[in-house]
Amino acid sequence: MCGIVGFTGTREASPILLEGLRRLEYRGYDSAGLVTGTGNELHVRKKAGRLAELAKHLGTHPAPGCHGISHTRWATHGGATDRNSHPHLNARNDIAVVHNGVIENYAALKHQLQEKGVAFRSDTDTEVLAHLISHYYHGDLTAAVRQALALVKGTYGIAVMAKAEPGVIVGARLGSPLVIGVGDDGTYLASDANALAGFADKVVYLTDRQLCTLNETDWEIRDQDLAPVSVSVSDIGAFLGTGDADRGEYPHYMLKEIYEQPETLANAMRGRLEADNATAHFGGLNLSAQQLRQVDRVIMTACGTSYHAAMVGEYLLEELARVPVEVEYASEFRYRNPPLDRSSVVLALTQSGETADTLAALRESKRMGHTTLAICNAVGSSIAREADGGVYLHAGPEIGVASTKAFTSQVCVLTMLALYLGRTRHLSSTQGQRIIDDLHALPETVRKTLACHDHVKRVAEKYAHAKNVLYLGRQYLYPVALEGALKLKEISYIHAEGYPAAEMKHGPIALVDESTPSVFLVPRGNVFDKVMSNMQEIKARGGPVIAVAGAGDREVAALADDVIPIPDVPEYLQPIVTAIPLQLLAYEIALLCGCDVDKPRNLAKSVTVE
Repeated sequence: MCGIVGFTGTREASPILLEGLRRLEYRGYDSAGLVTGTGNELHVRKKAGRLAELAKHLGTHPAPGCHGISHTRWATHGGATDRNSHPHLNARNDIAVVHNGVIENYAALKHQLQEKGVAFRSDTDTEVLAHLISHYYHGDLTAAVRQALALVKGTYGIAVMAKAEPGVIVGARLGSPLVIGVGDDGTYLASDANALAGFADKVVYLTDRQLCTLNETDWEIRDQDLAPVSVSVSDIGAFLGTGDADRGEYPHYMLKEIYEQPETLANAMRGRLEADNATAHFGGLNLSAQQLRQVDRVIMTACGTSYHAAMVGEYLLEELARVPVEVEYASEFRYRNPPLDRSSVVLALTQSGETADTLAALRESKRMGHTTLAICNAVGSSIAREADGGVYLHAGPEIGVASTKAFTSQVCVLTMLALYLGRTRHLSSTQGQRIIDDLHALPETVRKTLACHDHVKRVAEKYAHAKNVLYLGRQYLYPVALEGALKLKEISYIHAEGYPAAEMKHGPIALVDESTPSVFLVPRGNVFDKVMSNMQEIKARGGPVIAVAGAGDREVAALADDVIPIPDVPEYLQPIVTAIPLQLLAYEIALLCGCDVDKPRNLAKSVTVE
């Protein structure tokens, strides 16, 4: 969830560390800090607030030196203050640590250290690590880190420096990613390969319970017993997204990523649709068609927006492939013990591939002997590497904290997966070809959908004052209602809830009044008349109605107060098309409320702590 960048080499470290943090700021922006070394001196600079505060501080208080570590924080233990910012130092100020993750037994360790006379200067769990490493340090930083971590329960991705070992950086990971970068001018360490683009040419990913030792010209990875580990070195380009990580002409990453969706959907489908066989093809599932035919149950597990995509996937796989599907919150599934037989497959959905709960759910499924698959956007991520097989989204970097293009790409991949499974079971070639034709037309359809933006702006101006908003849909569009409500909550801080439209009369309709708008997803489909009846129930109680409906639908226009028009598509593609105006609506309302849409309060892009 937080970001780590380290460098040791022949260039000044501070500018490299600051640029790396800038690329990772979406992972944590409560505070930022760095430490560099010159000879036997450490230079610590850290500030609460956005990265700009640290950059301003460095302008008046430079941090010289050609090696250093840095961190951008999302607070877990202790408030967002200067003293709680990373790096954290030991009592003698000669060992510095930055840390992603949570030390679950930090309170007991802190008490033990305090009994030995150690005085703490922060409220964080991380400071415990600095003092533990100091306790075990006798001239070998790697050995000290290993001994300290042997006492720790929890998760960590850490980078450590010692004043007595200039040019040396030690890293370690358990449940929080770390990657080594190798460049012409030095060696790098980061929590995300995107921080190293343009600096490093090669990368090496650490796995859990591994430690690494870096200097200006070399690096080494060892296991928890300090035995050397043989690893593969890869070109960094294989682990970077295909999209542009800069905002370009757009004022915010979120808007840029919304408008990238025609392209990202095309990327998700590229090379995966086979017109000759009227089916889809995936190279990374690592399961034959015969093996997939034997699957009689799919468990999808995910968090947040990915969970909503999985809910759409449940409708898709059950309708198009006739495969029973259950969708589980990963945070709950990891602690359950559901009965799964050998013909069940666990499918994890994640944008980052590092979500702690989803990773834990996948590992628990593997431990129990079940086949695991993943739908993921981040190449080289933990989930992508640990699943038995999977599918990449190829959506490119998603920097905005509120997920947009990853959601539609996940739904697109799930549609193709449903097509593939359906063709192995009961779908005719004619039905398969019709789905392929609809999918091929999807990027252009989404491009046309984006033309509703000006209309959405006018609707946003009308309802930006609302304190509560209801989102309502049925069947395929119920998960989209949940996703629309989540988007509004995430970036505008307006309370919103999503429901199946028919469930309104079972309680939530009590919330309806003239100041509470209801957003109905009501394109034409099998339950269109039912949803229109639900709209009537809201109107009868004086509630304003915003309808997302087919362009030119007079029946909807006669009932709703405002209509956001979208193109007509088959029901199984309506989740993608209807999600886009909801993304734009949340974006425009958040702007009118004066919110930072790319860095909403209390949120970070990738949740790598429990």
